[in-house]
Amino acid sequence: MDQRGGFTRAGVVRGLKAALALTLGLSPFGLVVGMTADGVGLSLLETLLMSGLVFAGTSQLVALQLWSDPAPILAATLACLVINLRMAPMGAALAPVLDRTRGIRLWGSLALLVDNSFALTIAELRAGRRDAGFLFGASFGMWVNWMAMCAIGHIFGNALRLPAGHPIFFASSAAVLAILVQLWRGRSDLQPWLLAGAVALMAHGLGLGAPWPVLAGAFAGATLGAWRDTRGQA
Repeated sequence: MDQRGGFTRAGVVRGLKAALALTLGLSPFGLVVGMTADGVGLSLLETLLMSGLVFAGTSQLVALQLWSDPAPILAATLACLVINLRMAPMGAALAPVLDRTRGIRLWGSLALLVDNSFALTIAELRAGRRDAGFLFGASFGMWVNWMAMCAIGHIFGNALRLPAGHPIFFASSAAVLAILVQLWRGRSDLQPWLLAGAVALMAHGLGLGAPWPVLAGAFAGATLGAWRDTRGQA
Protein backbone atom coordinates (compact mmCIF):
# COMPACT_ATOMS: atom_id res chain seq x y z
CA MET A 1 0.00 0.00 0.00
CA ASP A 2 1.21 3.48 -0.91
CA GLN A 3 1.42 5.55 2.27
CA ARG A 4 3.59 8.30 0.77
CA GLY A 5 1.23 9.83 -1.73
CA GLY A 6 2.21 11.19 -5.14
CA PHE A 7 0.92 11.27 -8.70
CA THR A 8 1.66 8.31 -10.95
CA ARG A 9 0.69 7.25 -14.46
CA ALA A 10 -0.43 3.88 -13.09
CA GLY A 11 -2.79 5.72 -10.73
CA VAL A 12 -4.28 7.68 -13.63
CA VAL A 13 -4.93 4.45 -15.54
CA ARG A 14 -6.52 2.80 -12.49
CA GLY A 15 -8.73 5.87 -12.02
CA LEU A 16 -9.87 5.77 -15.63
CA LYS A 17 -10.78 2.10 -15.34
CA ALA A 18 -12.60 2.62 -12.02
CA ALA A 19 -14.68 5.42 -13.55
CA LEU A 20 -15.90 3.40 -16.54
CA ALA A 21 -18.93 1.88 -14.82
CA LEU A 22 -19.97 5.17 -13.25
CA THR A 23 -19.71 7.09 -16.52
CA LEU A 24 -22.38 4.86 -18.02
CA GLY A 25 -24.74 5.91 -15.25
CA LEU A 26 -23.98 9.59 -15.86
CA SER A 27 -24.67 9.40 -19.59
CA PRO A 28 -28.47 10.03 -19.47
CA PHE A 29 -27.87 12.99 -17.16
CA GLY A 30 -25.49 14.53 -19.70
CA LEU A 31 -28.00 14.00 -22.51
CA VAL A 32 -30.65 15.86 -20.49
CA VAL A 33 -28.29 18.79 -19.84
CA GLY A 34 -27.43 19.01 -23.54
CA MET A 35 -31.07 18.94 -24.63
CA THR A 36 -32.05 21.48 -21.98
CA ALA A 37 -29.23 23.80 -23.08
CA ASP A 38 -30.49 23.64 -26.66
CA GLY A 39 -34.03 24.26 -25.42
CA VAL A 40 -33.06 27.58 -23.80
CA GLY A 41 -31.18 28.72 -26.90
CA LEU A 42 -27.52 27.95 -26.14
CA SER A 43 -25.36 27.03 -29.13
CA LEU A 44 -23.34 23.82 -29.20
CA LEU A 45 -20.14 25.79 -28.51
CA GLU A 46 -21.75 27.60 -25.55
CA THR A 47 -23.04 24.30 -24.19
CA LEU A 48 -19.60 22.69 -24.45
CA LEU A 49 -17.93 25.69 -22.80
CA MET A 50 -20.42 25.57 -19.93
CA SER A 51 -20.09 21.80 -19.53
CA GLY A 52 -16.32 21.81 -19.75
CA LEU A 53 -15.66 24.73 -17.41
CA VAL A 54 -18.43 24.16 -14.85
CA PHE A 55 -18.59 20.34 -14.96
CA ALA A 56 -21.34 20.11 -12.35
CA GLY A 57 -24.58 18.63 -13.62
CA THR A 58 -26.90 19.82 -10.87
CA SER A 59 -25.55 23.37 -11.04
CA GLN A 60 -25.83 23.39 -14.82
CA LEU A 61 -29.46 22.28 -14.69
CA VAL A 62 -30.32 24.89 -12.07
CA ALA A 63 -28.66 27.61 -14.16
CA LEU A 64 -30.49 26.46 -17.28
CA GLN A 65 -33.84 26.44 -15.47
CA LEU A 66 -33.21 30.04 -14.42
CA TRP A 67 -32.16 31.03 -17.95
CA SER A 68 -33.95 33.90 -19.64
CA ASP A 69 -33.16 36.83 -21.92
CA PRO A 70 -31.21 38.74 -20.68
CA ALA A 71 -29.31 36.02 -18.84
CA PRO A 72 -29.67 36.20 -15.01
CA ILE A 73 -25.93 35.99 -14.40
CA LEU A 74 -26.02 37.04 -10.73
CA ALA A 75 -28.99 34.81 -9.87
CA ALA A 76 -27.50 31.77 -11.57
CA THR A 77 -24.10 32.38 -9.99
CA LEU A 78 -25.52 32.62 -6.47
CA ALA A 79 -27.69 29.53 -6.90
CA CYS A 80 -24.77 27.48 -8.23
CA LEU A 81 -22.51 28.76 -5.44
CA VAL A 82 -24.91 27.45 -2.81
CA ILE A 83 -25.20 24.08 -4.55
CA ASN A 84 -21.43 23.69 -4.93
CA LEU A 85 -20.44 24.72 -1.40
CA ARG A 86 -20.13 21.00 -0.64
CA MET A 87 -16.94 20.96 -2.74
CA ALA A 88 -15.01 22.83 -0.03
CA PRO A 89 -15.17 20.06 2.60
CA MET A 90 -14.52 17.50 -0.15
CA GLY A 91 -11.21 19.18 -0.95
CA ALA A 92 -10.29 19.20 2.72
CA ALA A 93 -11.10 15.49 3.05
CA LEU A 94 -8.77 14.74 0.14
CA ALA A 95 -5.81 16.51 1.76
CA PRO A 96 -3.98 13.21 2.54
CA VAL A 97 -4.11 12.37 -1.18
CA LEU A 98 -3.22 15.81 -2.54
CA ASP A 99 -0.75 17.13 0.03
CA ARG A 100 2.27 16.07 -2.08
CA THR A 101 0.81 17.27 -5.37
CA ARG A 102 1.63 20.68 -6.80
CA GLY A 103 1.00 22.88 -9.82
CA ILE A 104 -1.17 21.82 -12.74
CA ARG A 105 -1.62 18.32 -11.33
CA LEU A 106 -3.15 19.69 -8.14
CA TRP A 107 -5.35 22.34 -9.72
CA GLY A 108 -6.33 20.07 -12.61
CA SER A 109 -7.46 17.38 -10.19
CA LEU A 110 -9.48 19.86 -8.12
CA ALA A 111 -11.01 21.49 -11.22
CA LEU A 112 -12.38 18.13 -12.39
CA LEU A 113 -13.49 16.93 -8.93
CA VAL A 114 -17.05 15.61 -8.79
CA ASP A 115 -19.04 13.63 -6.25
CA ASN A 116 -18.43 10.24 -7.87
CA SER A 117 -14.66 10.64 -8.29
CA PHE A 118 -14.51 11.89 -4.70
CA ALA A 119 -16.28 8.74 -3.48
CA LEU A 120 -13.93 6.49 -5.47
CA THR A 121 -10.86 8.27 -4.13
CA ILE A 122 -12.07 8.11 -0.53
CA ALA A 123 -12.45 4.34 -0.98
CA GLU A 124 -8.85 4.26 -2.24
CA LEU A 125 -7.70 6.31 0.73
CA ARG A 126 -9.40 3.96 3.17
CA ALA A 127 -7.61 1.08 1.45
CA GLY A 128 -4.29 2.79 2.18
CA ARG A 129 -3.58 4.13 -1.33
CA ARG A 130 -2.79 7.83 -1.73
CA ASP A 131 -2.13 8.25 -5.43
CA ALA A 132 -3.49 11.60 -6.61
CA GLY A 133 -3.23 10.26 -10.16
CA PHE A 134 -6.20 8.00 -9.35
CA LEU A 135 -8.36 11.03 -8.54
CA PHE A 136 -7.34 12.80 -11.73
CA GLY A 137 -7.88 9.69 -13.88
CA ALA A 138 -11.35 9.03 -12.48
CA SER A 139 -12.38 12.67 -12.78
CA PHE A 140 -10.95 13.06 -16.28
CA GLY A 141 -12.74 9.95 -17.52
CA MET A 142 -16.02 11.30 -16.22
CA TRP A 143 -15.31 14.73 -17.75
CA VAL A 144 -14.72 13.26 -21.23
CA ASN A 145 -17.94 11.26 -21.02
CA TRP A 146 -19.82 14.31 -19.74
CA MET A 147 -18.64 16.47 -22.64
CA ALA A 148 -19.59 13.81 -25.18
CA MET A 149 -23.06 13.22 -23.72
CA CYS A 150 -23.84 16.94 -23.44
CA ALA A 151 -22.82 17.40 -27.08
CA ILE A 152 -24.94 14.46 -28.24
CA GLY A 153 -27.90 15.70 -26.21
CA HIS A 154 -27.60 19.19 -27.73
CA ILE A 155 -27.36 17.81 -31.28
CA PHE A 156 -30.33 15.52 -30.65
CA GLY A 157 -32.43 18.35 -29.23
CA ASN A 158 -31.47 20.66 -32.08
CA ALA A 159 -32.43 18.06 -34.69
CA LEU A 160 -35.85 17.46 -33.14
CA ARG A 161 -36.59 21.15 -32.51
CA LEU A 162 -38.88 20.40 -29.58
CA PRO A 163 -41.07 23.29 -28.36
CA ALA A 164 -40.11 24.94 -25.06
CA GLY A 165 -43.01 23.38 -23.16
CA HIS A 166 -42.45 19.82 -24.35
CA PRO A 167 -42.80 17.22 -21.55
CA ILE A 168 -39.31 15.83 -22.20
CA PHE A 169 -37.82 18.92 -20.58
CA PHE A 170 -39.31 17.77 -17.28
CA ALA A 171 -36.42 15.29 -17.38
CA SER A 172 -34.13 18.04 -16.08
CA SER A 173 -36.23 18.38 -12.92
CA ALA A 174 -36.53 14.61 -12.65
CA ALA A 175 -32.75 14.28 -12.88
CA VAL A 176 -32.27 16.72 -10.00
CA LEU A 177 -34.79 14.79 -7.90
CA ALA A 178 -33.01 11.52 -8.73
CA ILE A 179 -29.74 12.94 -7.42
CA LEU A 180 -31.39 13.53 -4.05
CA VAL A 181 -31.80 9.77 -3.65
CA GLN A 182 -28.01 9.38 -3.59
CA LEU A 183 -27.73 12.05 -0.89
CA TRP A 184 -30.38 10.56 1.40
CA ARG A 185 -28.80 9.23 4.61
CA GLY A 186 -31.94 8.23 6.48
CA ARG A 187 -34.72 9.74 8.54
CA SER A 188 -32.30 12.16 10.19
CA ASP A 189 -32.28 14.12 6.91
CA LEU A 190 -36.06 14.46 6.80
CA GLN A 191 -36.50 17.56 8.98
CA PRO A 192 -33.79 19.70 7.28
CA TRP A 193 -35.09 18.70 3.85
CA LEU A 194 -38.68 19.48 4.76
CA LEU A 195 -37.70 22.84 6.24
CA ALA A 196 -35.62 23.71 3.15
CA GLY A 197 -38.55 22.87 0.87
CA ALA A 198 -41.08 24.77 2.98
CA VAL A 199 -38.92 27.91 3.20
CA ALA A 200 -38.22 27.81 -0.54
CA LEU A 201 -41.94 27.51 -1.31
CA MET A 202 -42.70 30.33 1.12
CA ALA A 203 -40.12 32.60 -0.54
CA HIS A 204 -41.56 31.75 -3.94
CA GLY A 205 -45.08 32.44 -2.68
CA LEU A 206 -43.96 35.87 -1.48
CA GLY A 207 -43.03 36.70 -5.04
CA LEU A 208 -39.27 36.52 -4.60
CA GLY A 209 -37.58 35.69 -7.88
CA ALA A 210 -34.64 33.38 -8.47
CA PRO A 211 -32.33 32.58 -6.83
CA TRP A 212 -33.80 33.73 -3.49
CA PRO A 213 -36.12 30.75 -2.93
CA VAL A 214 -33.17 28.39 -3.53
CA LEU A 215 -30.87 30.39 -1.27
CA ALA A 216 -33.46 30.75 1.51
CA GLY A 217 -34.30 27.05 1.47
CA ALA A 218 -30.66 25.98 1.36
CA PHE A 219 -29.61 28.18 4.26
CA ALA A 220 -32.64 27.20 6.36
CA GLY A 221 -32.06 23.48 5.85
CA ALA A 222 -28.29 23.78 6.38
CA THR A 223 -28.79 25.81 9.57
CA LEU A 224 -31.15 23.24 11.05
CA GLY A 225 -28.84 20.38 10.06
CA ALA A 226 -25.78 22.11 11.54
CA TRP A 227 -27.65 22.92 14.78
CA ARG A 228 -28.75 19.30 15.16
CA ASP A 229 -25.23 17.98 14.49
CA THR A 230 -23.74 20.42 17.01
CA ARG A 231 -26.36 19.50 19.57
CA GLY A 232 -25.65 15.81 19.05
CA GLN A 233 -21.92 16.28 19.63
CA ALA A 234 -22.42 18.37 22.79
